[in-house]
Amino acid sequence: MSDAAQPTAAEVRAAAEAVKTALDRHLAAVERRSGEDDPAVYEAFNELAAAAEAYDELLYDRYDEVTPFEIPGEDQLPPYTGPDEPSALSVLIRRDYAVAEPQRLRAHAQRIEAADDEETGEASGTVHGALGLLFGEFEPDEIASRHKEFGLEEGDSTLWVTVSDEPAEPGEWLEAPFEGADPQRVICRFDVSAVFDDDLDDEDDDDLDDALGRALAGTTDPDGDDDLDGDDDLEPLDADR
Repeated sequence: MSDAAQPTAAEVRAAAEAVKTALDRHLAAVERRSGEDDPAVYEAFNELAAAAEAYDELLYDRYDEVTPFEIPGEDQLPPYTGPDEPSALSVLIRRDYAVAEPQRLRAHAQRIEAADDEETGEASGTVHGALGLLFGEFEPDEIASRHKEFGLEEGDSTLWVTVSDEPAEPGEWLEAPFEGADPQRVICRFDVSAVFDDDLDDEDDDDLDDALGRALAGTTDPDGDDDLDGDDDLEPLDADR
């Protein structure tokens, strides 16, 4: 960062005072909270998080120093509050797909109809009908592993493992299977998204740029002369050879 863009010492001091004020407000909200989900506590927490983040950024920009505070991101799970020894668990899965090749999808659906001795063209003639045939014929895991073959493009996916105190009664949650998912009872979660690949690609690009920069810097001597231009050190060719 250039000197012109650096925050002033007064701005850093003001940000530190804002953190102190936010701390006092957060403690006061906690002391007066009316219940476990008191909105005043959440509001005070968010204000404290914003103040701490602003101070951390200004402190780094001005003095190249950081704080030991780490504010949980929105993508992190809340603290686990489930039983220590759960007697039941649920596995919640979501997989997104885009219909990339409708013709390929319908062709597979037609083969399913032909194998079942059904009249071709009724269900397989539409995309939604072909999808119904496909997911009725194959297990979701098989579709996930063969999605390109079926004309589908894979999107984001997630898997949550949640626990409960006792098993659900048969048919209890069928009308709303995902409604009772409590993030505080998730013991593990696995996410797959192209956004993670983009982050890795950006890091790889940065590493490559750094490596190229070091390599290019190594071809120049302290006097600014290119090491590759070493003609003075070469012996002249013997014309009689």
